[in-house]
Amino acid sequence: MVLDSEPSLPSQLGRMFDFVYLASQSPRRHELLTQLGVSFRLLVAAPDEDVEALEIAYARETPRHYVQRVTVLKAGAAVLRLQQRGGPPAPVLAADTTVAVRGKILGKPESPAQARHMLRLLSGTTHRVLTAVAVTDGKRLILALSESRVSLRELSRAEIEAYVASGEPQGKAGAYAIQGKAAAFVSHISGSHSGIVGLPLFETAQALRAFRIRQNS
Repeated sequence: MVLDSEPSLPSQLGRMFDFVYLASQSPRRHELLTQLGVSFRLLVAAPDEDVEALEIAYARETPRHYVQRVTVLKAGAAVLRLQQRGGPPAPVLAADTTVAVRGKILGKPESPAQARHMLRLLSGTTHRVLTAVAVTDGKRLILALSESRVSLRELSRAEIEAYVASGEPQGKAGAYAIQGKAAAFVSHISGSHSGIVGLPLFETAQALRAFRIRQNS
């Protein structure tokens, strides 16, 4: 799904850009954007910016609304960051991923105990992984959402303990990384593998093309 605030956007943007600003420190997103053949410059938060505050969920907020709202907030913060720091003009790309099971939003675990709790919730379930991506120049915004389903087999207590001890769950929505050791837990996926990893390539490519970001062959 692509939400375009101005449906005629592609025809309005005549300039071709050689790169996009990426508002993410995620190595996974760096790799996926490189896979598209898109050059990017990092536009990450300064140490004194409270980025975590943007990811606080509202009471009774749906996972779809949450992940899109947070992504728009991240994109807006990145645009402001660019204005403050200066730099050549180019669109900004931001993204956010969340995991949802039984309507409950699972963000990044703040402790090993929280990671164990999330993994116990996901064990033996089919859950949703939602990644939203936003591209904006500060005036126009394209927001896209990728929603996939992931089935995990039943995990033993020992498996959960070993996985948490590996450190991989930290910084990962839902406390697991499908591109890492947790791939052995996944029995089935439906949807976008790149979206589950953290940047849905189909939706991202469409948004970048609308903003005329050059893709290298």
